[in-house]
Amino acid sequence: MAKNPGAWLVQLSAGDIADLEAAARQYLSLGRDVGQISASDFPLRTFGDPLKRLRHKLLHGNAVEVLRGLPMERYTLEFAATIFCGIGAHLGSARSQNASGHILGHVRDTGASSRDPNARIYQTSERQTFHTDSADVVGLLCLHEAREGGRSLLVSAISIYNRMWAMRPDLVHLLFEPIATDRRGEVPEGARPWMEIPVLSWHAGHLTVFYQRQYIDSAQRFDGAPRLTAAHVEALDLFDALANDPELHFGMQLQPGDMQFVYNHSQLHDRTAFVDWPEPARRRHLLRLWLSVPGDRPLPECFRERYGSIEIGNRGGIVIKGTRLHAPLEP
Repeated sequence: MAKNPGAWLVQLSAGDIADLEAAARQYLSLGRDVGQISASDFPLRTFGDPLKRLRHKLLHGNAVEVLRGLPMERYTLEFAATIFCGIGAHLGSARSQNASGHILGHVRDTGASSRDPNARIYQTSERQTFHTDSADVVGLLCLHEAREGGRSLLVSAISIYNRMWAMRPDLVHLLFEPIATDRRGEVPEGARPWMEIPVLSWHAGHLTVFYQRQYIDSAQRFDGAPRLTAAHVEALDLFDALANDPELHFGMQLQPGDMQFVYNHSQLHDRTAFVDWPEPARRRHLLRLWLSVPGDRPLPECFRERYGSIEIGNRGGIVIKGTRLHAPLEP
């Protein structure tokens, strides 16, 4: 992948951009919240077929694509978000990313610390570590990049599994056992403050990954959570070491206007630490979508703990009592 950018990088043509801009103007003329956008409200004359190919690549191909070339310098935040959410509506349905019901996430440093057990790691400038999110597909739109760093990294769970099986098959088995993962304070009504989902699951012929090491470690703060054994810690440490092996992962620097889409059930993603600009208007800022995609793979029953529903095309996200779905244009 690192040696063949053509496998994952698509340069938008002038015609592609014109089609997306026309659809955005059409939607904005309706006077609705960006979070209410649907594929029918975002009509595409020519770019619909490339998005169908993108969805097929995510579900059945190499599981990542970057669309490059949006001229961000001539867009307002609302216009850029409309294009991004309109593309998302053609790929699937947007899901809530937090307890507040935000379907449009803002990825930027808010001054939070990873040492806070209720903080979300994307709210910091620190290295994220390889992890998955709670949706079928994760999309990012880069508005501003950092002064230094903030590189996007990807690794295949299948590559990690194959290498780990060859090295330590005794430890691989432990990753298929339920393991406690912290909900970080976003707890659905009647649920525990942690969930128990294996790192790896074989189901319906697919190997599916669910992983966030910091949240696994912080779940140990709860008295009722299953304890990590020394063997579990060894297995998790090897999983992390393989994810960080330069032979197995590759990276990219997202530029303003880049839209990255990643299939979450087979790929883990990461972001390196970054140093931001001193001027608030220039600071690193990405928009994020979590999408549930029709035609996707079945998920194991245990995913209901996080996803609520495991119905294909209608699953994922974080929903608690009183959640109202909307798309805030400001962080």
